[in-house]
Amino acid sequence: MGIVNIDDDLHEQVRRASKVSCRSINAQAAYWIKVGMLCETNPGLSFAEIMERELSSAGVLPPTLGVRAA
Repeated sequence: MGIVNIDDDLHEQVRRASKVSCRSINAQAAYWIKVGMLCETNPGLSFAEIMERELSSAGVLPPTLGVRAA
């Protein structure tokens, strides 16, 4: 494992985002790095499509939402 030097402002954004997403600061940074790499290597896919593929490959099945009558 290595040390990554990042700008203080970016570190603060990672810290804030980690609280919202209930992750450690390191886990939040790793998540953003992974998602960024996936987005750069799959420019034809939207973020939602990438996340759907990642969740599916991990065996996560989204719940089916019912349609409400108007």
